[in-house]
Amino acid sequence: MTAEATGVRLECDGPVATVTLCRPDVLNAQTPAMWRAMSDFSRELPGDVRVVVVRGEGRAFSAGLDLAVAGASGPGSFAELTTLPEQECADKIAEYQGGFTWLHRPDVISIAAVRGHAIGAGFQLALACDLRVLAEDATFSMAEVTLGLVPDLAGTKRLVELVGYARALEICTTGRRMDAVEADRIGLATLVVPTTELDDAVRDLAAGLLAHNRDAVVEIKALLAGAAGRTHAEQQRAEREAQTRRLRDLAGRGE
Repeated sequence: MTAEATGVRLECDGPVATVTLCRPDVLNAQTPAMWRAMSDFSRELPGDVRVVVVRGEGRAFSAGLDLAVAGASGPGSFAELTTLPEQECADKIAEYQGGFTWLHRPDVISIAAVRGHAIGAGFQLALACDLRVLAEDATFSMAEVTLGLVPDLAGTKRLVELVGYARALEICTTGRRMDAVEADRIGLATLVVPTTELDDAVRDLAAGLLAHNRDAVVEIKALLAGAAGRTHAEQQRAEREAQTRRLRDLAGRGE
């Protein structure tokens, strides 16, 4: 389907792919069609892509769920989900989560370029990325609770990992908004820059990520991503094994 039909497009320029939410007239509010399209992007990425940038067209990253679509009847609506058996409803949500979780892939590093609103599903999309570069006008809110819902697009674990349980609980259960200064202070931001410098900052970060050996970067991401679930001894073993692979590869003795 076309970007006009789905509201999201994928563009590849060598090792950098850009996912752009392109519904600026509704502040890039998200729909199930967008989530399905984003899930498909994972299968469409060329093998040489190393960095994925996620951005919103216009003055906002994403204002969250498109309530006009969700409140309607038919495929993808809340009305449809409420009529499904419990397992089918959960399976449908799992399909939607796939539009976010592919950004965790071990072979790429994903960057959210956030300006303006990142609300609800928009916040969770930013959390799905490995790194977040924020414009000074960025605003986050986990607003699902205001609709009587829970965050269900794979954002809760990522939020706890970044800011801790107590802060994540407060953010999710109040639905309040936070600005870029607070987001930076509590660990959500990789970098905060003036709004006019956002695109340049993302390009510079991507260039830095591409400057070094791809296999080393992949090994480092795997080491850090798995660290929280390992003991010190297990992490040290993982380091030894990763370094052994790198040494053998650099010596031309890798498999």
